[in-house]
Amino acid sequence: MAERPLWWEARRAQSTKPATYKCPFCGKQLPAMSEHMLLFPEGDHQRRRHAHSVCVMQMRKAGKLPTKAEWQATQPKPPRRRWLPWRRSG
Repeated sequence: MAERPLWWEARRAQSTKPATYKCPFCGKQLPAMSEHMLLFPEGDHQRRRHAHSVCVMQMRKAGKLPTKAEWQATQPKPPRRRWLPWRRSG
């Protein structure tokens, strides 16, 4: 079983390719020629997913598709190193 991605990259998409995808959120068909969104788990373009724009916006509102910046904001900050005047560098 694949691990759940920590963050997502998303962009709008529309293609002239005569293909049909399945939205990972609602399970309904998604024609490639319709306006939709591409999702990249943790920026991995090899694992892209096609989804309805409405479904993506609902998931974003529910907090289930954080962006990289949103995810990074929740991560603990590394401790700051104090500058000590009696320590010499080099």
